Amino acid sequence: MSTGYEAEWRARFGDDAGLSQDVPEIPWLRHVLTRRTHRRYADRPVPEPLLRLLLGAAFSASSKSDFQQASVIRVEERARRDRLAALVPDMPWIGNAPVFLVFCGDARRLERIGELRAHAADNGKLEGFFNAAIDAALVLQTFILASETAGLGCCPISALRNHPDAVATVLGLPDKVFPVAGLCTGYPAAAGYVSMRLPLEVALHTDRYDDTHLGEAVAAYDIRRNAWYSIPREQQRSPEVFGRAAFYGWSEDKARQATMPEGERFPTHLRARGFSLE
Repeated sequence: MSTGYEAEWRARFGDDAGLSQDVPEIPWLRHVLTRRTHRRYADRPVPEPLLRLLLGAAFSASSKSDFQQASVIRVEERARRDRLAALVPDMPWIGNAPVFLVFCGDARRLERIGELRAHAADNGKLEGFFNAAIDAALVLQTFILASETAGLGCCPISALRNHPDAVATVLGLPDKVFPVAGLCTGYPAAAGYVSMRLPLEVALHTDRYDDTHLGEAVAAYDIRRNAWYSIPREQQRSPEVFGRAAFYGWSEDKARQATMPEGERFPTHLRARGFSLE
């Protein structure tokens, strides 16, 4: 019996081992399994009613305690968009995408509502930041899935967090409102490709956390992913530091990338903007 998901599962995970045969046929799941990130967009505007509908769907996402601590800033003014694009020059799609949104954690709104109701509260502790960041992330992911269902393509831009002061200035962000990620969206100009993910055996744990066999699982994943898409030799990171690897898989690439930390200014920015993070 065919599940109808074998090809999609194989594209995402490299094989269909362990895929149950006794699952219902749900076309949307097939779509999610083969979703892609898109950085090139057709010269075609996104209809305003559709964009508004997608944002409505996004803000329908789950929210911690119904606090609704997410805000989205749509960047339309050309000068503002250009200033944001200049912060990350190796990502020209920030300036070129038909629509550019910035998803923000908004811990300010809850405090303002408290002031309106004469119930003062400090929402700048770690829990307040954490809840607002997760609310924004849920809205972001829901917008992405909704957009892709409507035929649009998206590309999240977490690199904005490397420049939090500049982003806050460009967007006029007040204290306790912080960027989580930007998002490019529009109709794709190319099909893109499916980025293979780690097998469920690595990411899914039963009853207790156990990474005993992580090394073997990641090595096998590297081989499968390399067979699907091999990272060109010239794209190996920092060869002047690490040298050139004979086999350069996903794990080597990500381990090298992790030695160059991002977002180092972000904690200082948050503390200067009213978060104690206690």
